Amino acid sequence: MKPVFALPAAAAAVAILATVPLYANGYQLSLAITLMNYTVLATAWTLFSGPTRYVSLATVAFFGIGAYTAAVLAEQMAWPWILLIALAVGLVVALIVGLSTLRLSGVYFVIFTFGLAELVRQVVTWYEVNVTRTLGRYIFVGIDPADIYWQLLALAVLVFAAGILIRRSRLGLALRVIGDDETVARHIGIDTTIAKVALFTLSAAFMTLCGAVMAPRWTYIDPAIAFNPVVSFQVLIMALLGGVHRLYGPLFGVVPLVLLFEFLLARFPNHFSILVGLAFMLIVYAIPQGIVGFVERLLRRGGAK
Repeated sequence: MKPVFALPAAAAAVAILATVPLYANGYQLSLAITLMNYTVLATAWTLFSGPTRYVSLATVAFFGIGAYTAAVLAEQMAWPWILLIALAVGLVVALIVGLSTLRLSGVYFVIFTFGLAELVRQVVTWYEVNVTRTLGRYIFVGIDPADIYWQLLALAVLVFAAGILIRRSRLGLALRVIGDDETVARHIGIDTTIAKVALFTLSAAFMTLCGAVMAPRWTYIDPAIAFNPVVSFQVLIMALLGGVHRLYGPLFGVVPLVLLFEFLLARFPNHFSILVGLAFMLIVYAIPQGIVGFVERLLRRGGAK
Protein backbone atom coordinates (compact mmCIF):
# COMPACT_ATOMS: atom_id res chain seq x y z
CA MET A 1 0.00 0.00 0.00
CA LYS A 2 1.34 3.44 -0.91
CA PRO A 3 2.23 5.70 2.07
CA VAL A 4 -0.34 8.29 0.97
CA PHE A 5 -3.09 5.72 1.52
CA ALA A 6 -1.55 3.89 4.48
CA LEU A 7 -2.28 6.54 7.13
CA PRO A 8 -5.98 7.05 6.22
CA ALA A 9 -6.47 3.28 6.03
CA ALA A 10 -4.85 2.81 9.44
CA ALA A 11 -6.96 5.60 10.94
CA ALA A 12 -10.12 4.04 9.51
CA ALA A 13 -9.16 0.63 10.92
CA VAL A 14 -8.57 2.11 14.38
CA ALA A 15 -11.90 3.96 14.23
CA ILE A 16 -13.72 0.74 13.33
CA LEU A 17 -11.95 -1.21 16.09
CA ALA A 18 -12.85 1.49 18.60
CA THR A 19 -16.56 0.76 18.06
CA VAL A 20 -16.29 -2.92 19.10
CA PRO A 21 -17.42 -2.37 22.75
CA LEU A 22 -20.50 -0.52 21.52
CA TYR A 23 -22.09 -3.61 19.98
CA ALA A 24 -20.17 -6.67 21.25
CA ASN A 25 -21.70 -8.97 23.86
CA GLY A 26 -19.77 -10.10 26.93
CA TYR A 27 -17.96 -13.02 25.30
CA GLN A 28 -17.14 -11.10 22.14
CA LEU A 29 -15.71 -8.20 24.13
CA SER A 30 -13.66 -10.59 26.26
CA LEU A 31 -12.25 -12.19 23.11
CA ALA A 32 -11.52 -8.74 21.64
CA ILE A 33 -9.62 -7.78 24.82
CA THR A 34 -7.54 -10.97 24.57
CA LEU A 35 -6.77 -10.26 20.91
CA MET A 36 -5.78 -6.67 21.66
CA ASN A 37 -3.68 -7.74 24.65
CA TYR A 38 -1.63 -10.18 22.58
CA THR A 39 -1.41 -7.71 19.71
CA VAL A 40 0.32 -5.23 22.01
CA LEU A 41 2.58 -7.86 23.58
CA ALA A 42 3.59 -9.57 20.33
CA THR A 43 4.21 -6.28 18.52
CA ALA A 44 6.23 -4.92 21.46
CA TRP A 45 8.25 -8.17 21.43
CA THR A 46 8.87 -7.77 17.69
CA LEU A 47 9.87 -4.14 18.21
CA PHE A 48 13.05 -5.38 19.92
CA SER A 49 13.53 -8.98 18.81
CA GLY A 50 12.65 -8.42 15.16
CA PRO A 51 15.58 -6.21 14.13
CA THR A 52 18.11 -7.51 16.69
CA ARG A 53 17.18 -11.22 16.36
CA TYR A 54 17.47 -11.61 20.13
CA VAL A 55 14.89 -14.11 21.40
CA SER A 56 13.50 -12.82 24.69
CA LEU A 57 11.35 -14.82 27.09
CA ALA A 58 11.05 -11.94 29.54
CA THR A 59 7.66 -10.79 28.25
CA VAL A 60 5.75 -12.08 31.26
CA ALA A 61 8.28 -10.56 33.68
CA PHE A 62 7.37 -7.03 32.56
CA PHE A 63 3.71 -7.87 31.97
CA GLY A 64 3.54 -9.24 35.52
CA ILE A 65 5.36 -6.23 36.99
CA GLY A 66 2.72 -3.97 35.45
CA ALA A 67 -0.18 -6.16 36.57
CA TYR A 68 1.08 -6.56 40.13
CA THR A 69 1.96 -2.89 40.51
CA ALA A 70 -1.61 -2.04 39.50
CA ALA A 71 -2.95 -4.58 42.00
CA VAL A 72 -0.85 -3.19 44.86
CA LEU A 73 -1.81 0.44 44.17
CA ALA A 74 -5.41 -0.13 43.07
CA GLU A 75 -7.05 1.22 46.22
CA GLN A 76 -4.47 3.91 46.98
CA MET A 77 -4.49 6.31 44.03
CA ALA A 78 -6.16 7.33 40.78
CA TRP A 79 -5.83 5.11 37.72
CA PRO A 80 -3.56 7.45 35.65
CA TRP A 81 -1.07 7.58 38.52
CA ILE A 82 -1.12 3.80 38.79
CA LEU A 83 -0.22 3.51 35.11
CA LEU A 84 2.59 6.07 35.46
CA ILE A 85 4.10 4.32 38.48
CA ALA A 86 3.82 0.90 36.80
CA LEU A 87 5.57 2.38 33.75
CA ALA A 88 8.34 3.84 35.94
CA VAL A 89 8.92 0.51 37.72
CA GLY A 90 9.02 -1.33 34.39
CA LEU A 91 11.50 1.17 32.92
CA VAL A 92 13.85 0.89 35.91
CA VAL A 93 13.82 -2.91 35.82
CA ALA A 94 14.28 -2.94 32.03
CA LEU A 95 17.27 -0.59 32.25
CA ILE A 96 18.92 -2.71 34.94
CA VAL A 97 18.27 -5.94 33.07
CA GLY A 98 19.28 -4.47 29.72
CA LEU A 99 22.56 -3.01 30.94
CA SER A 100 23.50 -6.22 32.74
CA THR A 101 22.45 -8.83 30.16
CA LEU A 102 22.39 -7.43 26.63
CA ARG A 103 26.09 -8.16 26.31
CA LEU A 104 24.93 -11.77 26.16
CA SER A 105 23.60 -13.28 22.96
CA GLY A 106 22.19 -16.48 21.55
CA VAL A 107 21.06 -19.20 23.91
CA TYR A 108 22.59 -17.43 26.93
CA PHE A 109 20.25 -14.46 26.49
CA VAL A 110 17.25 -16.77 26.00
CA ILE A 111 18.04 -18.68 29.21
CA PHE A 112 18.59 -15.50 31.21
CA THR A 113 15.33 -13.88 30.12
CA PHE A 114 13.42 -17.05 30.93
CA GLY A 115 15.06 -17.15 34.36
CA LEU A 116 14.30 -13.47 34.91
CA ALA A 117 10.57 -14.06 34.77
CA GLU A 118 10.81 -16.88 37.30
CA LEU A 119 13.12 -14.83 39.54
CA VAL A 120 10.67 -11.91 39.63
CA ARG A 121 7.79 -14.28 40.40
CA GLN A 122 9.68 -15.87 43.29
CA VAL A 123 10.72 -12.50 44.72
CA VAL A 124 7.14 -11.22 44.64
CA THR A 125 5.87 -14.46 46.19
CA TRP A 126 8.47 -14.28 48.98
CA TYR A 127 7.57 -10.64 49.70
CA GLU A 128 3.85 -11.36 49.83
CA VAL A 129 4.22 -14.41 52.08
CA ASN A 130 6.87 -13.06 54.45
CA VAL A 131 6.14 -9.32 54.56
CA THR A 132 2.46 -8.72 53.77
CA ARG A 133 1.44 -12.17 55.11
CA THR A 134 -0.88 -12.74 52.18
CA LEU A 135 -0.67 -14.21 48.71
CA GLY A 136 -2.85 -12.52 46.13
CA ARG A 137 -4.75 -9.27 45.94
CA TYR A 138 -8.21 -8.13 44.93
CA ILE A 139 -8.45 -5.30 42.42
CA PHE A 140 -11.37 -2.92 42.76
CA VAL A 141 -11.11 0.03 40.41
CA GLY A 142 -13.68 1.82 38.28
CA ILE A 143 -12.42 0.25 35.05
CA ASP A 144 -14.89 -1.82 33.05
CA PRO A 145 -14.09 -4.19 30.12
CA ALA A 146 -14.80 -1.48 27.54
CA ASP A 147 -12.26 0.83 29.22
CA ILE A 148 -9.68 -1.97 29.21
CA TYR A 149 -10.26 -2.58 25.50
CA TRP A 150 -9.94 1.10 24.57
CA GLN A 151 -6.76 1.49 26.61
CA LEU A 152 -5.25 -1.57 24.93
CA LEU A 153 -6.24 -0.19 21.53
CA ALA A 154 -4.46 3.07 22.37
CA LEU A 155 -1.37 1.09 23.41
CA ALA A 156 -1.48 -0.84 20.14
CA VAL A 157 -1.58 2.42 18.17
CA LEU A 158 1.36 3.77 20.18
CA VAL A 159 3.50 0.67 19.75
CA PHE A 160 2.93 0.66 15.99
CA ALA A 161 3.68 4.39 15.77
CA ALA A 162 6.87 3.91 17.80
CA GLY A 163 7.93 1.03 15.58
CA ILE A 164 7.41 3.03 12.38
CA LEU A 165 9.33 6.04 13.73
CA ILE A 166 12.22 3.87 14.94
CA ARG A 167 12.42 2.00 11.64
CA ARG A 168 12.90 5.31 9.82
CA SER A 169 15.50 6.60 12.30
CA ARG A 170 19.24 6.10 12.70
CA LEU A 171 18.48 3.83 15.67
CA GLY A 172 16.43 1.57 13.41
CA LEU A 173 19.28 1.36 10.89
CA ALA A 174 21.76 0.60 13.68
CA LEU A 175 19.55 -2.18 15.01
CA ARG A 176 19.20 -3.78 11.59
CA VAL A 177 23.00 -3.79 11.25
CA ILE A 178 23.25 -5.37 14.71
CA GLY A 179 20.76 -8.03 13.66
CA ASP A 180 22.77 -8.84 10.52
CA ASP A 181 26.18 -8.92 12.22
CA GLU A 182 26.84 -7.41 15.63
CA THR A 183 30.62 -7.61 15.22
CA VAL A 184 30.46 -5.56 12.02
CA ALA A 185 28.17 -3.07 13.79
CA ARG A 186 30.81 -2.50 16.48
CA HIS A 187 33.58 -2.13 13.91
CA ILE A 188 31.73 0.63 12.04
CA GLY A 189 31.26 2.65 15.22
CA ILE A 190 27.76 1.68 16.40
CA ASP A 191 27.38 1.60 20.19
CA THR A 192 25.55 -1.71 20.21
CA THR A 193 24.88 -1.73 23.95
CA ILE A 194 23.12 1.64 23.99
CA ALA A 195 21.08 0.80 20.88
CA LYS A 196 19.93 -2.56 22.27
CA VAL A 197 19.21 -1.22 25.77
CA ALA A 198 17.19 1.69 24.36
CA LEU A 199 14.92 -0.55 22.29
CA PHE A 200 14.72 -3.26 24.95
CA THR A 201 13.57 -0.65 27.48
CA LEU A 202 10.96 0.77 25.10
CA SER A 203 9.64 -2.70 24.34
CA ALA A 204 9.47 -3.52 28.06
CA ALA A 205 7.61 -0.26 28.74
CA PHE A 206 4.77 -1.28 26.45
CA MET A 207 4.63 -4.76 28.01
CA THR A 208 4.50 -3.26 31.51
CA LEU A 209 1.68 -0.88 30.61
CA CYS A 210 -0.19 -3.74 28.96
CA GLY A 211 0.02 -5.74 32.19
CA ALA A 212 -1.20 -2.79 34.25
CA VAL A 213 -4.16 -2.19 31.93
CA MET A 214 -5.09 -5.89 31.99
CA ALA A 215 -4.96 -6.20 35.80
CA PRO A 216 -8.57 -5.05 36.51
CA ARG A 217 -9.85 -7.76 34.17
CA TRP A 218 -9.02 -10.48 36.70
CA THR A 219 -10.43 -8.83 39.87
CA TYR A 220 -8.16 -11.18 41.85
CA ILE A 221 -4.46 -11.59 41.04
CA ASP A 222 -1.55 -13.52 42.53
CA PRO A 223 2.04 -14.15 41.35
CA ALA A 224 1.08 -17.38 39.57
CA ILE A 225 -1.46 -15.47 37.46
CA ALA A 226 0.61 -12.35 36.85
CA PHE A 227 3.86 -14.19 36.03
CA ASN A 228 2.51 -17.22 34.17
CA PRO A 229 5.46 -18.32 31.93
CA VAL A 230 3.07 -19.65 29.28
CA VAL A 231 2.37 -16.03 28.30
CA SER A 232 5.97 -15.53 27.16
CA PHE A 233 5.84 -18.64 24.99
CA GLN A 234 2.45 -17.70 23.53
CA VAL A 235 3.75 -14.27 22.55
CA LEU A 236 6.85 -15.84 20.99
CA ILE A 237 4.78 -18.33 19.00
CA MET A 238 2.39 -15.63 17.77
CA ALA A 239 5.23 -13.38 16.65
CA LEU A 240 7.04 -16.23 14.87
CA LEU A 241 3.88 -17.41 13.13
CA GLY A 242 3.08 -13.96 11.79
CA GLY A 243 6.66 -13.07 10.92
CA VAL A 244 9.08 -10.89 12.89
CA HIS A 245 10.79 -9.13 9.98
CA ARG A 246 7.73 -6.87 9.56
CA LEU A 247 6.22 -4.84 12.40
CA TYR A 248 2.71 -5.85 11.38
CA GLY A 249 3.70 -9.52 11.08
CA PRO A 250 2.54 -10.56 14.58
CA LEU A 251 -1.02 -9.56 13.70
CA PHE A 252 -1.18 -12.56 11.37
CA GLY A 253 -0.10 -14.79 14.24
CA VAL A 254 -2.20 -13.28 17.02
CA VAL A 255 -5.64 -13.76 15.47
CA PRO A 256 -5.45 -17.47 14.49
CA LEU A 257 -3.50 -18.52 17.57
CA VAL A 258 -5.71 -16.70 20.08
CA LEU A 259 -8.71 -18.48 18.56
CA LEU A 260 -6.81 -21.80 18.56
CA PHE A 261 -5.67 -21.37 22.17
CA GLU A 262 -9.21 -20.49 23.25
CA PHE A 263 -10.40 -23.76 21.70
CA LEU A 264 -7.56 -25.84 23.17
CA LEU A 265 -7.94 -24.35 26.65
CA ALA A 266 -11.68 -25.10 26.63
CA ARG A 267 -11.32 -28.65 25.28
CA PHE A 268 -7.95 -29.77 26.69
CA PRO A 269 -7.22 -27.70 29.82
CA ASN A 270 -4.93 -30.35 31.35
CA HIS A 271 -2.80 -30.67 28.22
CA PHE A 272 -2.70 -27.03 27.17
CA SER A 273 1.02 -26.44 27.85
CA ILE A 274 1.98 -29.55 25.88
CA LEU A 275 -0.15 -28.46 22.93
CA VAL A 276 1.42 -24.97 23.03
CA GLY A 277 4.84 -26.60 22.82
CA LEU A 278 3.78 -28.73 19.87
CA ALA A 279 2.40 -25.64 18.11
CA PHE A 280 5.74 -23.89 18.64
CA MET A 281 7.71 -26.78 17.12
CA LEU A 282 5.36 -27.03 14.14
CA ILE A 283 5.59 -23.31 13.38
CA VAL A 284 9.40 -23.21 13.65
CA TYR A 285 9.83 -26.16 11.28
CA ALA A 286 6.96 -25.55 8.85
CA ILE A 287 6.97 -21.73 8.49
CA PRO A 288 10.35 -20.43 9.72
CA GLN A 289 9.81 -17.02 8.08
CA GLY A 290 6.24 -16.70 9.33
CA ILE A 291 3.07 -16.13 7.33
CA VAL A 292 4.20 -12.73 6.06
CA GLY A 293 7.56 -14.08 4.92
CA PHE A 294 5.90 -17.08 3.25
CA VAL A 295 3.45 -14.86 1.34
CA GLU A 296 6.21 -12.45 0.28
CA ARG A 297 8.29 -15.37 -1.01
CA LEU A 298 5.35 -16.63 -3.06
CA LEU A 299 4.77 -13.14 -4.49
CA ARG A 300 8.44 -12.84 -5.47
CA ARG A 301 8.29 -16.20 -7.22
CA GLY A 302 5.13 -15.15 -9.04
CA GLY A 303 6.71 -11.88 -10.13
CA ALA A 304 9.81 -13.65 -11.42
CA LYS A 305 7.80 -15.83 -13.79
